[in-house]
Amino acid sequence: MDAWELVRLNLLSPIVLAFVLGIVATLVRSDLRFPDELYTALSIYLLLAIGLKGGVALSETNVAELAGPALVTLGLGVAVPLWCYGILRRLGSFSVADSAALAAHYGSVSAVTFIAALAFVQAVGAPAEGFMPTLVAILEVPAIIIALLLARTQGGGRGSWGEVLHEVLAGRSILLLIGGLVIGALAGRAGLQPVAPFFVDLFQGALTLFLLDMGMVAARRFGDLRRVGPFLVAFGVVMPVLHGGLGVWLGSLVGLSLGGSTVLGVLAASASYIAAPAAVRIALPEANPSFYLTGALAITFPFNLTVGIPLYYALAGMIHRGGVP
Repeated sequence: MDAWELVRLNLLSPIVLAFVLGIVATLVRSDLRFPDELYTALSIYLLLAIGLKGGVALSETNVAELAGPALVTLGLGVAVPLWCYGILRRLGSFSVADSAALAAHYGSVSAVTFIAALAFVQAVGAPAEGFMPTLVAILEVPAIIIALLLARTQGGGRGSWGEVLHEVLAGRSILLLIGGLVIGALAGRAGLQPVAPFFVDLFQGALTLFLLDMGMVAARRFGDLRRVGPFLVAFGVVMPVLHGGLGVWLGSLVGLSLGGSTVLGVLAASASYIAAPAAVRIALPEANPSFYLTGALAITFPFNLTVGIPLYYALAGMIHRGGVP
């Protein structure tokens, strides 16, 4: 399967088409709206479902098998915000606060992009290792802390560390992922069976609905693209490709499968728009939300969802098979 076929397969998948439909609905000013309660319910369901399935796989995983990917993921969480901050300060001429805020978002992870990547590798017959949700939990926090430390060493930032850490660690994405991992690990495969019809069989349908809403959310930020400038638009596309390639390569080095390397690449390439904005709002209130929200939601998220995921899979195929996938 060549790269163009992978892109076509991804673009014609129900979840991506639903995302595009959400964008269209907003652009034509449709009265289509998701109640806030439904958005919350769907996000809770998806995160808990991923955590539960990951916990079951974690209970069947040798610790030595997880150690390499976990260390590599932690390294990405520390390194990515450091060079993102440097690039934004020196080449983009962003302020300390804006550079740190963007570095926090691009060093952290998008849980929704991760879920879409899992669905993609499953669809192409290259499922990722079951412990991948553990890597999401590992990657979510370090980048935010590193970026905020950079800001404070340069005289920026407010708010107590206790508030920031509470916002990140007690936030919905981390709490549900880790909670689901623990529940799944304790219950095991047999224990998950009674709830599998709900948390496994209905997962793809719920994800399609959620991406429909995310399309509308992303489209509402398109108007801000004129304000962020060409540098941030380029940054929001080029850096994910570089990070995605690095994640794929590192994943292959530590023994991840084709699907696992792809998903680690997606994790490295994604930008947080749930945990990172909450922490930045407290610690860096002077940072401009138009920059970090538009970058994460209106540039990087659509790029990764439509083109990035199949691109990282193609790169993983080249590395794993030593040729064109």
